[in-house]
Amino acid sequence: MFCEQCEQTASGQGCHQFGACGKSPQVNAIQDLLIYYLRGLAPIALKAKELDIDTHAVDVFTCEAIFATMTNVNFSEKRFVEYLQKAIAHRANLKAQVQQATDNPPTWAAISDFEPNFEESLVEQGELISSQFLSQSGLNVDIFSLKLTVLYGVKGLASYTFHAYETGQEDERVYRFIYEALVALDNQTLSLQEWVNLALEVGAINLRSMELLDAGHTTTYGHPIPTPVPLNPRQGKAILVSGHDIKQLEGLLKQTADTGITVYTHGELLPAHGYPKLKQQYPHLYGHYGTAWQNQTKDFGKFPGAIVITTNCLMPTHSYYEDKLFSVGPVGYPGLINLSAIDNGTPDFTPVIEKALALPGFTEDAPPREVTVGFAHNTVLGVADKIIEAVKQRKIRHFFLVGGCDGAKPDRNYYTEFVEKVPDDCVVLTLACGKFRFFDRQMGDIDGLPRLMDVGQCNDAYSAIQIAVALANAFEVGVNDIPLSMILSWYEQKAVAVLLTLLHLGIKNIRLGPTLPAFISPNVFKLLSEQYNLQAITTPDADLAACLSPLAVIR
Repeated sequence: MFCEQCEQTASGQGCHQFGACGKSPQVNAIQDLLIYYLRGLAPIALKAKELDIDTHAVDVFTCEAIFATMTNVNFSEKRFVEYLQKAIAHRANLKAQVQQATDNPPTWAAISDFEPNFEESLVEQGELISSQFLSQSGLNVDIFSLKLTVLYGVKGLASYTFHAYETGQEDERVYRFIYEALVALDNQTLSLQEWVNLALEVGAINLRSMELLDAGHTTTYGHPIPTPVPLNPRQGKAILVSGHDIKQLEGLLKQTADTGITVYTHGELLPAHGYPKLKQQYPHLYGHYGTAWQNQTKDFGKFPGAIVITTNCLMPTHSYYEDKLFSVGPVGYPGLINLSAIDNGTPDFTPVIEKALALPGFTEDAPPREVTVGFAHNTVLGVADKIIEAVKQRKIRHFFLVGGCDGAKPDRNYYTEFVEKVPDDCVVLTLACGKFRFFDRQMGDIDGLPRLMDVGQCNDAYSAIQIAVALANAFEVGVNDIPLSMILSWYEQKAVAVLLTLLHLGIKNIRLGPTLPAFISPNVFKLLSEQYNLQAITTPDADLAACLSPLAVIR
């Protein structure tokens, strides 16, 4: 196998025997086969759009199928065969409609006529496809590096687009671009700069996708407000919901109303508690249990109720809790029950409810503990005048955005130590699961402004961007001139898409870690360093000193 799409990749150079995430070579090969088939579907979908043929079902399917190939989403060979079969049906249908809609049917390239042979090994066919992709791109390692950057960025983009679709927010431009980017992966003539430009365009379109998802969440559930979230379980039957999908969380909350079951969030669903309409309508959404995704083996094993995982960040399951674990949407693992959507994208959660009622639940209340969430852009900008005045009076010296993906490597302790050493006259904004290394730290406040503000999920990088741009406008300076430093951790492909968005916006001086992407060649990283001063993290002391020394002068 060949896979280097995540930060955890073996020895920082790629997984070749077995995925560090737990993905088997067989699943990896069929994932590669599926992506190849979707690349061949893309030009047909674009032609169909040109002819005003309805492609919506194909658009949504393409995003979900790409989403399923992301790190720690789906480990099931059977599920990927099903995705491949659906892709074949969609392509055949679109081809037939294109044929009927024009007197001059196009001649498709070989990739768009490719048909997998289900009577032979799909794994071997996927391995051959992967080998061809490597050999075609291997003549120029820097272009291959950027091709992978585009592909992995599109995976993150497709996942956010799928989430936005679930909330009722869509943009035809996003779907069209995903196809255009997939088509470009088969282009052997683009120059190095053209690949750089395409990668930045992934970032531009991803900004739009995050904007759509933000609109979907805020119009449905209200703008997040500062909300204390219990970390202590309470007595009673329980269901734990992990992942990112607030729409699916709401579906479960609807179906568990009046059952006496308490619903807890896990991982990236912690920010869901900040949405006022969600909390008001479903009082049995009580608290948060556990921490980041890589600790779920311990968290899931101890949880005395049923568990639902809604998106990426699934760890390989264990026998001592897999019988109470369910998945929805693109998430899958061999033997794991996947609940199919039946009502507006929401599944019937009856098996989860029955399992929760059969399990003991929590037998007593735990000692009170809590954290506060809900510092998204609407909340922070609502006190922008206080923030601006505190900066002008030098009460706030600097802002640090410390967040991104968490992971199991010990060098991620850098982020904990960094936050611990942030001076008392500085504010830390945080988002995504990286915050679980310090999310319950008591950091006090500055003139009533909390020194630690949870902005939300990884897609709420959109909120952080809005905050940064608004502050820059208020001070009448560029966004790179405000006293803000971004210290980011990455793990999977959503983080790649977010990074490309930040670069598209021209944001400089980002520090990235804990290690640099294996798919970024030295020359490509040098190019990004020269243009954006993108740099690897070093030590907390050195990076803090560098961030705090050349402060922007704001009057």
